[in-house]
Amino acid sequence: MLYSGISWSADGFTVDVIDERGERRQPSRLFGPRHTQELIRYLHGFAGELTAVVDSTNGVLDGRMMAEGLTVYRADPQHLGERPLFAAVPAPDIAAAARRGLGALTRLERHRGTQTGREPDLAEFARISEQALADGTERRTCVSRGSGERREISLTFDDGPQPPDTGQVLDILRRYDVPATFFCTGMYATAYPEYLARMLEEGHGIGNHTWSHPMLFELTRPQLVEQLDRTNEAIAAAAGGRAPTLFRPPYGSRTPEVLGWLAESGLTTVLWDVAPDDWQMPGADTIATGVVEQARPGSIVLLHDSGGDRSQTVAALAPMIEGLLERGYSIVPVEQQLGAPAPAPVPVPAAALAGGKR
Repeated sequence: MLYSGISWSADGFTVDVIDERGERRQPSRLFGPRHTQELIRYLHGFAGELTAVVDSTNGVLDGRMMAEGLTVYRADPQHLGERPLFAAVPAPDIAAAARRGLGALTRLERHRGTQTGREPDLAEFARISEQALADGTERRTCVSRGSGERREISLTFDDGPQPPDTGQVLDILRRYDVPATFFCTGMYATAYPEYLARMLEEGHGIGNHTWSHPMLFELTRPQLVEQLDRTNEAIAAAAGGRAPTLFRPPYGSRTPEVLGWLAESGLTTVLWDVAPDDWQMPGADTIATGVVEQARPGSIVLLHDSGGDRSQTVAALAPMIEGLLERGYSIVPVEQQLGAPAPAPVPVPAAALAGGKR
């Protein structure tokens, strides 16, 4: 058995592989965020059974690894030492945690992603945050849908940018002359600034989706602020100096305290009211039909352009747009919907929280 600990930092991903005796098979290797496919090939290159392990603040890599046939586990804070301000714990520590007791960690399932086993926590924290969400909606610091005063909806895409899917999504949006809002991770904004430049050039909105896609309720306030600030800086650098004003929490994760911190950051927290769970790959027809049938005036639709195989989302996009246009909807960026007074929030149900992963 081989154990591969994978950590993240501002520079990318560090990989450390050890065997059952705790001996390192190769020197630690750093892969830039633009080279995740090379990272996956590197892991596939080890003879014997290899288990890849990420920590719970790394939600940008597991989907692609599982799509490529790797077995992936998640190590939670209780399995690891103190986390740095802006990085995962070191890769050797993550690998050592797996060697000490793989059964104590969580094996990730492709249709559940990094949140595997944490769905009850996400649902409970969402429940206790309902009043804080309502208060934030009244103060215009949180939204889960537009006002509904106009027959408008917004398509939003999380987790990118990343080829080939982001480019294919942009091609389809350009074909229909439809703007969207992309909630980008700092990790990939630094890797693919050309996509953010294209988004702005073609009239799309860009929001902050943290650097590494962590569960926000596991972060200290300084760690959360660092994720927000570093991602804003990365997006501004890629987008010609324009920092985002919108934020999408990974997994929809929140607590009343976290919502308060986010409000103080000056960012508007954007949730959703339509989630076809496209990242679970239920089929392109199911994705498209689900969005068209669930959409209402003011809806904010959660989709994904990165984090795994997004071919079904790409295939669903054209019939989705056509179906919405046929029903008389105007498709606008989230920013345009925020120009009208927001209604009372629509709590995201526990089942829909799964859509926040990817």
